[in-house]
Amino acid sequence: MLQAIGLTSARHRGLPPAVDDLTFEAVSGCVTALLGAPGSGKTEALRLMLELEPGRGITYFRGRPLHRVAQPAREVGVLLGDVPGHPVRTARGQLRMLCAAAGVPASRADELLETVGLAGLGDQRIGTLSLGMDRRLALASAMLGDPHTLILDEPAEGLTTREAGWLHGVLESHAARGGTVLFTTGDPKEAARSAGHVVTIDRGRVVADQGVADFSRTRLRPRVAVRSPHAARLAAVVSREARAARRSVEVVTEASRSRLSVYGSSCAEIGDAAFRHGLPVHQLADEIGDAGPFAGHGVPGQGAPDPGIPGGETPGGVTPEAAGDGSGPARRPATGPTGPDLPPPIRRRPARGPLRPVRYELRRLFGTRTTTLIMVIALVASAGISVLLARNGRTPLPNVLAAWPSLLPLPPAALGAGLLGALSFGDEFRYPALAAGRGTVPRRLGLLVAKLAVSAGVALLLALLVVLASAASLRLFYGADLTRIPPNVFSLAVSWSGLTVGCAWAGLLAAGVFRVTAAGVAAVLAVPVLMVPLVQRMPKAPTARSMTGLPGRLRDLAWLQWPHETDRWVLAAMRVVAHPVGTALTLSLSVLICAYLFTSLRGRVRW
Repeated sequence: MLQAIGLTSARHRGLPPAVDDLTFEAVSGCVTALLGAPGSGKTEALRLMLELEPGRGITYFRGRPLHRVAQPAREVGVLLGDVPGHPVRTARGQLRMLCAAAGVPASRADELLETVGLAGLGDQRIGTLSLGMDRRLALASAMLGDPHTLILDEPAEGLTTREAGWLHGVLESHAARGGTVLFTTGDPKEAARSAGHVVTIDRGRVVADQGVADFSRTRLRPRVAVRSPHAARLAAVVSREARAARRSVEVVTEASRSRLSVYGSSCAEIGDAAFRHGLPVHQLADEIGDAGPFAGHGVPGQGAPDPGIPGGETPGGVTPEAAGDGSGPARRPATGPTGPDLPPPIRRRPARGPLRPVRYELRRLFGTRTTTLIMVIALVASAGISVLLARNGRTPLPNVLAAWPSLLPLPPAALGAGLLGALSFGDEFRYPALAAGRGTVPRRLGLLVAKLAVSAGVALLLALLVVLASAASLRLFYGADLTRIPPNVFSLAVSWSGLTVGCAWAGLLAAGVFRVTAAGVAAVLAVPVLMVPLVQRMPKAPTARSMTGLPGRLRDLAWLQWPHETDRWVLAAMRVVAHPVGTALTLSLSVLICAYLFTSLRGRVRW
């Protein structure tokens, strides 16, 4: 069951709230439609339920607010807009990545692709899918964690009648299994056809909370659609005969002037009247018209009747008997599954652990060609720069192997590692795959550790490949004389690794704080451009004491005695931090970590 209590959105610039004290329930085992015209506050209400917008009120999902649910993907499946994924990622890759995020087996992706009819399109990119296929993939993403509640915003908008019927069949099947379904719509006929309960809102407030039978009786009015070349004369004849017979009949002339909508009469009565007066009739059919959002509630402002579609059926296929005309019960979603068979529930839920975030991050990183392209560009640029630097013979060998001329603030390897780190968070905020439509990426410690570990591994791999590519290029162009091993190779390796890993982490943390890839790249460039000059301009006072012997003193304080070879690593790390670039990078990472923790804690505060 879903319970929304007192939802009220924040005011903006003195305007009234888009959602004002909204309270309703969506029970389990039933499809609930949230009906309202554009601008009535439907989408804002869903975002308040999912805690994506600031405001007041609370929403309980089976008795718990969403921020108290340990694994939201197991409780709520969401469809807001298009598929929240990178357009060049494949449909199967997108679902498998979400499987790792939700902690479900990877085989669940193939099960959902089969369910939504995309089994043969699993290797197709998301950006090439049609609207109908896009909605199918989005529905599969929402159902991936086997959630109890489905929340969908205008799921059938823009779909054909067949696609919309299939989608609502899946929703009915989910409700028939005991789940809760809530979807928004602006079409009252779609609500009457596809829901068992309808909540009508206007200006962010509930104006009607009804079962589908009462809704159809009070909101949808049966009528007769008439098309005639003498529509005006026929309207006068029908009105005159209705007054003579003391019957309540309403005749509305449509914009085309050749079409009438007659309420309170029947096809037989209008046909007989046209025959008696010799008026030709080109169309005569029963339809269902919209009586307006406030019909039957004593509130003025009824909407104009909907012209509908001829043929005895509305655009969505609602006949008078199905939608309810006051003479019998209205159609309700079937209690059994009417759509495709849903995949079986997930029986065993794996324990929470660090493997899922790592698996997710690996699939996110290598699911597109961006990672490979950046690494190839960095390798090619580094090899070319190394060959050019070695020509004059004055550039030190470490700079030649790292492809770091004095004109560049950072070598290509460090820039590439920083860009990959920035994409680790910045790309997800553009295409929030992990949240699956709930907005931004959640700030989980396990996810952050996984991203730091994976980005560090990729940065180290890129650093090693750059050195090897530079050495191979030098050997090819100038022979084996330039490829000798430097005497201080250990300290150089530590500093080179620290530079690439530090740039990757700086880009990652900055993108996570500011939620954009450009902020991560700017943070990486700010280290040599802004931080290093500041560090170099710091006043340097003469020191009276030295930190020589620090590794030995640390060994005495530690509980566990590490090997003496570890002292070399500690001294190498100290030299890296003492370097101006190392000091600037350390300061930048410290500030970014504090900013990341601050934004994470602030996002978890509940008023």
